[in-house]
Amino acid sequence: MDVPLIVSELNKLAGVKAFEYLSMCTEGGSSYIKEQIEESNLSRIVVAACTPKTHQPVFHAILREAGLAPRYLEFVNIREHCSFVHQQDREKANKKAIELIKAGISRARLLEDIPTKTLPVIREALVIGGGIAGLTAAIDLGDAGHKVYLVEKNTTIGGRMAQLDRTFPTDDCSI
Repeated sequence: MDVPLIVSELNKLAGVKAFEYLSMCTEGGSSYIKEQIEESNLSRIVVAACTPKTHQPVFHAILREAGLAPRYLEFVNIREHCSFVHQQDREKANKKAIELIKAGISRARLLEDIPTKTLPVIREALVIGGGIAGLTAAIDLGDAGHKVYLVEKNTTIGGRMAQLDRTFPTDDCSI
């Protein structure tokens, strides 16, 4: 992908400061982002890079350290969505990356900091249905230390399985 071209196109947008750095998720990248936030008084960050699955917590920490709420981060996965799928068409990959990043910028402008509230968890669960799935869920939850309430509308548990005499292909007793 032509990163300088993409950065140049994005810098044409009002209120946007786009920049490139070889590896944003490294310690050097972290310092660079924090410097950019401070120098340019940035209020939202859009990271256009690889998957957020592994790197989003890194960038949340960077924002926290820079004094921004982690919710002011928008992640655009241009590696999997552009460079990987359009390896044979660089122009298409660049064009798609620019459009995805523009969409990310538009979304970032709307981001709000929603406070996180931690509440105590009651280790109880309600399982509705005493069929195979309900019984399996109840057993698994009980094994995990939860108190389980099992609700079944019929007078017996086991669901459809309890109505069968034998099962295919082993001819085992269904009960």
